[in-house]
Amino acid sequence: MVRKIAQFLGRHPRLATWAVLAIGMVLIILLTSRDVPMSTAQRAALGVISVLLAGGCAWIIHWE
Repeated sequence: MVRKIAQFLGRHPRLATWAVLAIGMVLIILLTSRDVPMSTAQRAALGVISVLLAGGCAWIIHWE
């Protein structure tokens, strides 16, 4: 199973970059906004925006 995932990500480096960036960005947002009074919907919106931003960053990184 792990080997199949590694092969898939090896064939799709942009997707791998996007996943790593998205996970990191969402974790940073959630950890740094702990003390900020926001609703769950606002935190979810920030998470979605972070994932989309990570996709844009991955596209720019692999833009050759």
